[in-house]
Amino acid sequence: MTAAGDGTGRPADDASAVGDARQLYDRVAQETASIVIRRYSTSFGLAARLLGGDIRQDVENVYALVRIADEIVDGVAAAAGLDPERVLRMLDALEQDTEDAMETGYSSNLVVHAFAISARSAGIETDLTRPFFASMRADLSRTVHTPETFRDYVYGSAEVVGLMCLRIFLRGHDVDDAQRAAFVVGARSLGAAFQKVNFLRDLSADHDELGRSYFPGVAVDELTEAQKHSLLDDIEADLDRSAAVLGRLPKSSRRAVALAQELFSELARRIRTTPASALVRTRVRVPDPVKLRIAAGALAGRTPATTGTTASIPTIDESSQS
Repeated sequence: MTAAGDGTGRPADDASAVGDARQLYDRVAQETASIVIRRYSTSFGLAARLLGGDIRQDVENVYALVRIADEIVDGVAAAAGLDPERVLRMLDALEQDTEDAMETGYSSNLVVHAFAISARSAGIETDLTRPFFASMRADLSRTVHTPETFRDYVYGSAEVVGLMCLRIFLRGHDVDDAQRAAFVVGARSLGAAFQKVNFLRDLSADHDELGRSYFPGVAVDELTEAQKHSLLDDIEADLDRSAAVLGRLPKSSRRAVALAQELFSELARRIRTTPASALVRTRVRVPDPVKLRIAAGALAGRTPATTGTTASIPTIDESSQS
């Protein structure tokens, strides 16, 4: 084995060799993150193709970490027979590794390392990662939610992910306080809508396989039409708030976010037409041909119309960039 460990025979203190090794490691870490998220989510892969090349990898890095944490809580760790205490220790270790990597710029976990690259570049800090891990931790101990714990869970599991992406979207752009405040509302609302739609779509699996009921006051096996429509009304309000600012995002993210929003809007529409009695037994999905039609619309630049007080806020591309 060579001193530099790169097969060149150069000494370990060769700055060029160290730099080359770091670039290779960064590249492999980010390639790993891309593989993880694209294998786990076809819808995300479809939306990611519409992201600008300057932000696509960073968004994939964020979602890959989210996916790995979710698998610790709900997937491979349990399938491997790990007891709850050990799963919790693994989740805690992942959070600590993430914070260490955000501080130092390095992790031996390739997905964490990729996330840290993006976090350090976009200004993603522990004010967003800690609520996320807190929500993941809640899945290990809480099976029924109150309105307060539900609000906190949705914020940590979904809204902060939207805020992480927003920091990536706005990197390098001059944004005034009014714009930023509007974008934060939009990002949080879209994240919340995504999570709530997923809860409705996965009612049966969450209840029967994981023993969880997320919506406060809703008994999964007794879901009524009135409850279903009330939940969907709340989701549509979230989507409306997101749509109000979506068209003002930078061009590099606008089409991808429009696609994601419309995919979940379509899913919500299909859930609304599915009887509540069937919803607790059926996982509603958007057919691939419909996904492609929606993607074509987003590619053409069609975004939801803006409404309300945000109408006076210009698109980011109309503002000067730093």
